[in-house]
Amino acid sequence: MSSNLHPMLNVAIKAARAAGALINRAALDVEAVRISQKQINDFVTEVDHASEQAIIETLLTAYPGHGILAEESGSQHGAKDSQFVWIIDPLDGTTNFIHGFPVYCVSIALAVQGKIEQAVVYDPSRNDLFTATKGRGAYMNERRIRVSKRTQLKDSLLSTGFPFRPGDNFKNYLRMMADVMPRTAGLRRPGAAALDLAYVAAGFTEGFFESGLSIWDVAAGSLLVTEAGGLVGNFTGEADFLEQQECLAGCPRIYGQLVPILGKYSKFAGAGEKAALRQADAAEAEAEAPTPAAPDAPAQPAPSAEDAPL
Repeated sequence: MSSNLHPMLNVAIKAARAAGALINRAALDVEAVRISQKQINDFVTEVDHASEQAIIETLLTAYPGHGILAEESGSQHGAKDSQFVWIIDPLDGTTNFIHGFPVYCVSIALAVQGKIEQAVVYDPSRNDLFTATKGRGAYMNERRIRVSKRTQLKDSLLSTGFPFRPGDNFKNYLRMMADVMPRTAGLRRPGAAALDLAYVAAGFTEGFFESGLSIWDVAAGSLLVTEAGGLVGNFTGEADFLEQQECLAGCPRIYGQLVPILGKYSKFAGAGEKAALRQADAAEAEAEAPTPAAPDAPAQPAPSAEDAPL
């Protein structure tokens, strides 16, 4: 930890590394990890709980008067009325983790009066540490990072997340991807939103979009992006997105090109845009409907001997 860092960021780094050590130890024998299911395709492991507990203990030991908002335990720990609230995802990418797919991370952010001021995203499998303090820039392993300088969507690599819960609008997402993919150099689905945002901040990708996200998925990553010179908002480009379950991030020029494409798929889209999507849904359903079979032609009587030619 660096003496030049904000003291609260130093504590968050200590907490993230403690959680990362637990995750790495469990990853050595991932098949032995106990897994339960919160809902269909939404998993939690004993590692999520142990990681979260390690983070909370580290943070509250240093700052017992702070509040906590964590993915697994909610706000049951910490002070209930503090203006300082730590927002924690102890293992973002749990589904990847339980399959041994090494794309997951720890995400910790500090909100002060509702504004994100400190951020840590830690990838334990690569030992990559992304950090940011509001107004002080974003860093990866103590090296200053900036968003990509690319300006054309056709040259850009984007990341996203696919819907996976019952009730998610799969058709809408497929249409969104069909709109985006031909315009880009590629679309990826790594599976950990906090790391996706860190990669936008580092310039590894030019943009990221996903719906259905919770505040702990995007809080830390969003500060990384803005401190690295990027933009973050919902699909219509509104900056107040943290609890709206929509996230669009990117370097400025690419972000500006994505808003007109993705805005119509936002739950905050205008009535006309929503109506156009409904019409497209109806047209698609009609095109997919089976064509009714033509009625059978009446049977022709067999020719009689009298009708036979001479």
